Amino acid sequence: MILNIGEKIGNLRAKTGLTQTDLAKLLGISRSSVNFWEMSLSSPSVANIIEMSKIFNVPTDYFLSENDKELIDITGLTFEQKELIYKMVALFKKEQ
Repeated sequence: MILNIGEKIGNLRAKTGLTQTDLAKLLGISRSSVNFWEMSLSSPSVANIIEMSKIFNVPTDYFLSENDKELIDITGLTFEQKELIYKMVALFKKEQ
């Protein structure tokens, strides 16, 4: 499934429990700007994309690519911890 940037913002916002107003406050913009992005009536600036990548803990590429895969930063974890995460992800995918 290919999601546009507005759908990605809306999905991440909902997943983290933020309202449009909450996200707007974090970005220092109006709620209507967030609403326009989610309705695909306008697009966020590069600066806003960078800030949202920090807020939602996703790379900026997530917003800009046609790929809707999410990434998790596991830098700094031990080999054993990483293996456990990989196994858990595989288990969850198997259950779908």
